[in-house]
Amino acid sequence: MIEVDAVIIGGGIVGSCAALFLSKGGQRVALLERDFCGSHSSGVNYGGVRRQGRPLSQLPLSQRAHALWAQLPQLIGIDGEYQRSGHLKLARSLDDLRALQDYAASSQGFGLDLQLLDRAQLRVRFPWVGDVAVGASYCPDDGHANPRLVSPAFAQAARRHGAQVHEQCAVSAVEHDGQRFRVRSQSGLEWRAPWLLNCAGAWAGNLAAQFGEPVPMHSGHPAMLVTEPLPLVMDASTGVEGGGIYARQVARGNCVLGGGQGFALDDARARPGQSAVLEILRQAVELYPFLEGAQAIRTWSGTEGYLPDRQPVIGHSRTRPGLLHAFGFAGAGFQIGPAVGQALSEIICSGAPKTSLDAFSINRFHSISVA
Repeated sequence: MIEVDAVIIGGGIVGSCAALFLSKGGQRVALLERDFCGSHSSGVNYGGVRRQGRPLSQLPLSQRAHALWAQLPQLIGIDGEYQRSGHLKLARSLDDLRALQDYAASSQGFGLDLQLLDRAQLRVRFPWVGDVAVGASYCPDDGHANPRLVSPAFAQAARRHGAQVHEQCAVSAVEHDGQRFRVRSQSGLEWRAPWLLNCAGAWAGNLAAQFGEPVPMHSGHPAMLVTEPLPLVMDASTGVEGGGIYARQVARGNCVLGGGQGFALDDARARPGQSAVLEILRQAVELYPFLEGAQAIRTWSGTEGYLPDRQPVIGHSRTRPGLLHAFGFAGAGFQIGPAVGQALSEIICSGAPKTSLDAFSINRFHSISVA
């Protein structure tokens, strides 16, 4: 039996950040990941580090995360290819442009400094955008990073600060003995702790249900691709109002694009699917004409957890003291993850988070029963 202060199930960016901040706060932490830290949605996502477009309820946490991203080298020892390139959200219709204008108005006061661009202004500022766009909203300090570098690096940093990080460590049983949580792995190790953090991503619903808190979460599989290296053209990360496609270009010249959904191969693996890839390519040529004729050199997908309101569950369990949840980020957990991990650590170290988590309580699903 290994005695610790907190056991964290799930080594994605949220769980790894919680492990880092708890360890820095002097807590004994065990971080358990069934595969490799950052190998699922935290490591295979698009890499967008954006605040623009988030629900207003998420912006306080997102702003807090924005400050943490500025400290990335000090936190994890690498820059993670993070750059504040700006985030350009494109409108393909006047209705979409009005939606961007409404969001800019409602998000005032959160420090996004959004700049609304009409068609002429868009052409001057970003001449590489296709004529199909009638305007845009630009957030100058948003950006992007390499999730394959950043997410595992948080777990490595947690280990350097004393956390036990166990990879390829599938959990076989979780129970509460009346005093503490007991967590056993398939390898035979067992931990006991007063705190349990459910950061298991798309699989977190199973653990919540075990403690009488079922949630209507389903899995999604984002379709992604990357092109061959191209001349540097895109000087902002981009998205589209109403969804459909997102794209960015890295310093090596490759363009990373995503949009639509793939399919699951099994419980742990997914593929983008031919139709999703073809749709990404079709929209890409419309929105970014310089990509016409570019070669896609790799495609991939992952598994993300989605709740009906597209809002995550973050905070205390309603049924079991000491259980904290953080899951259901619907593909938008990469940017906000460091702040969520820090907030969870504050609950344990200080008794309450510095940023309110009330909007993300699992209590909102009280009346929902899941078969």
